[in-house]
Amino acid sequence: MASQPSQAERDSNRIIEGQLDARLAALEAAAGADVIAYLGDMYSPADDWIKDAVEAITPHRRAVAFLIETPGGFITVAERIARILRHHYRRVDFFVPTYAMSAGTVLVMSGDSIYMDYASTLGPIDPQIRKEGQQVPALGYLRQFERLVDKSANGKLTTAELAYLLQNFDPAALYQYEQEEELSIKLLEEWLVKYKFKNWKKTQTQKLKVTKKMKVARANEIAKKLNNTALWHSHSRGIPMEVLRRDVKLLIDDFGLNEALSQAVHDYFRLLQDYQMRRSHFLMVIHTKGRYLGYGSN
Repeated sequence: MASQPSQAERDSNRIIEGQLDARLAALEAAAGADVIAYLGDMYSPADDWIKDAVEAITPHRRAVAFLIETPGGFITVAERIARILRHHYRRVDFFVPTYAMSAGTVLVMSGDSIYMDYASTLGPIDPQIRKEGQQVPALGYLRQFERLVDKSANGKLTTAELAYLLQNFDPAALYQYEQEEELSIKLLEEWLVKYKFKNWKKTQTQKLKVTKKMKVARANEIAKKLNNTALWHSHSRGIPMEVLRRDVKLLIDDFGLNEALSQAVHDYFRLLQDYQMRRSHFLMVIHTKGRYLGYGSN
């Protein structure tokens, strides 16, 4: 059982949380929006805790700036968080000071705008599944299974590979992985067209009128690229803003170009990270003005 903090520690924590609130208020002024910060995995009950935090904000502004740092998790949790934010706010912007991977990248794609700087990264969107007590990227299993099937069709399957295939073949699991992959692509297509592309009226070079069909095609292209494990080589590989703009053709706002906004983001987020470490809240942290919730060993 973790020891209870002393009175001095409680007083110190209260002072730091007051500083966090002050820096969050400065960021809200710079962003012109409510600010919600989330650090942690995207597994239940993170969606419930975020719901509680959003509902505790009164009154709501028209827009929210959602600061996120996450290694990823379940696509269904990302979908529910997006739905919660959209229920309360007309505009949702995502700020990625450090990284948002996997399901975190999917969630970020539900925003009207995505704010990063040169050091921020998103990740491939291949979904994660629970296997033998650990979270693993589902597409790794799908691609390896497809590779073995191809080798078998060409008569090149080794005895060891055949034994592995017979021992580990699970049609229900493979179907689940395929559905998770399709869901991540479907959500990106839906969200990008509805929110990110809503003001995309003309093409950048030829100034042609942008149709709904063109928006859907671009969204599908982005989703397929982010879901291409061969392109990124690793599920945990971070994709920087420059590459997202150049290779994925994704519009990213660089908050580093706005000195006041950049300063407000980094001043706030660094203190929040330091406080997370101090309190050992490694499971997840949710912070809104006047409300800090941390979960972990202390």
